[in-house]
Amino acid sequence: MKIAIACDHGGFALKCAIAAYLKEAGYETADFGTLSEDSCDYPDFALAAAEAVAAGECDMGILVCTTGIGMSIAANKVRGIRCALCKDERCAGMTRLHNDANMLALGAYGESEEHALAIVKTFLTTPFSKEERHVRRVGKISAIERKYLGWKE
Repeated sequence: MKIAIACDHGGFALKCAIAAYLKEAGYETADFGTLSEDSCDYPDFALAAAEAVAAGECDMGILVCTTGIGMSIAANKVRGIRCALCKDERCAGMTRLHNDANMLALGAYGESEEHALAIVKTFLTTPFSKEERHVRRVGKISAIERKYLGWKE
């Protein structure tokens, strides 16, 4: 599985820890930056990673900024992306199980590396349930995308 990873300056240290974890766990990664703690604009990096996931170049994505909020908002503007900001393992599991989320956003501020890695692990190892009610609901999300983002299937 290939994972897109990206961050802004506020998420750089945590992104590096996540990248090391992913490599150790046997995942392939594509790093869309940033590559330092120099101030930068999070939408640029969220967009690049989200486009790679939407295009099928990466299977899933992980975004990190100070709060995770800006990155998740930016990523969710890309057709086909369902990016969830998760603060705990339960939410990470539920968003995969019920929403078939394909990107995870994390906030680095006040987050321990250990806790963040547990969230990442849960997100990446929980499959979509494929239950009819969840498939129907994800389909409704896709209908919203078609209506407002002009997505043609």
